[in-house]
Amino acid sequence: MWHAKQMTYALGIIIVAAIAMSEERSIAQGGPDANAAPNPYRVDEGWAKLPQGRKWGAAVGVDIDRDGKSVWVFDRCATADDCSGSALAPIQKFDASGRLVASFGAGLFNYPHGLFVDRDDNVWVSDGRAKNGRGHTVMKFSPDGKILMTLGKPGVAGDGPDTFNAPSDILIAPNGDIFVADGHGGDTNARIVKLSKDGKFIKAWGKKGSGPGDFDTPHGLAMDSAGRLFVADRSNSRIQIFNQDGKFLAEWRQFGRPSGIFINKNDILYAADSTSSDTVNPGYKQGIRIGSVKDGKVTAFIPWSETNTLEGVAADDQGHVYGGYTNTLNFRRFVKE
Repeated sequence: MWHAKQMTYALGIIIVAAIAMSEERSIAQGGPDANAAPNPYRVDEGWAKLPQGRKWGAAVGVDIDRDGKSVWVFDRCATADDCSGSALAPIQKFDASGRLVASFGAGLFNYPHGLFVDRDDNVWVSDGRAKNGRGHTVMKFSPDGKILMTLGKPGVAGDGPDTFNAPSDILIAPNGDIFVADGHGGDTNARIVKLSKDGKFIKAWGKKGSGPGDFDTPHGLAMDSAGRLFVADRSNSRIQIFNQDGKFLAEWRQFGRPSGIFINKNDILYAADSTSSDTVNPGYKQGIRIGSVKDGKVTAFIPWSETNTLEGVAADDQGHVYGGYTNTLNFRRFVKE
């Protein structure tokens, strides 16, 4: 009798564990339908007001000013991929009404990519291609456009402590440490570089591959309130999570094939999927997936039908979501219905 009860108890533990594992696996894979989360948003078309005659380039970098309502955008000078011969300013700031209030950086970039605004409203951007003695750098600007720091050797690609090869994004930790997602696929790098607040190399981790801690196009960075570093590992169709010393913690695939990633003050994660298709990451549609970093569940999904385009993403303190578009050269705001 006692033996039978013991066996029943053990069986119950096994069943509970199996259910828990099944639920965890379901979350990690996006559940039975990766595109089923509701969409409570609508497009606020034309919110950002460009100067007369100015057109959008690929708006690849997007972040929120530390006032919580103004928006910074890094675009490619009315083209899909080249600012090298343009006189347009690719770094632009819009106030809460969508009015352009600042712009700078003309003549300084080849291939605008990542953008991050730190707690002092300094603007950090990356240039992912070499040309005219520029590129493969991360640059820090004051809010009014003064160059404060340049990391990397302009025009030189490398994988050493003082060089980058196609840096895709930047993030500044609360203590000032600098993280760079260094690489953009192909023969470029596939690593995360950590530097001190004054730009001194601390460490790097990662290599091209698909295992834990490997990368294939580390395209975006974000950090939650616990200090975990989230990496949009795009060509591996996953988000990887690390501590700030590079220790691998987890991978999430439920947010699709992320190009852009953003985490707000309330630990809500926004991931822009610009490349999922029936043949690449099948089962996932393109758009912006939204969920909490506390449990990893996708709770909202803004679908988008234009392919290979929605890369930059951010959300202000009011919950408005901003999307930067590359191939279709646009920038949009989404507001709740």
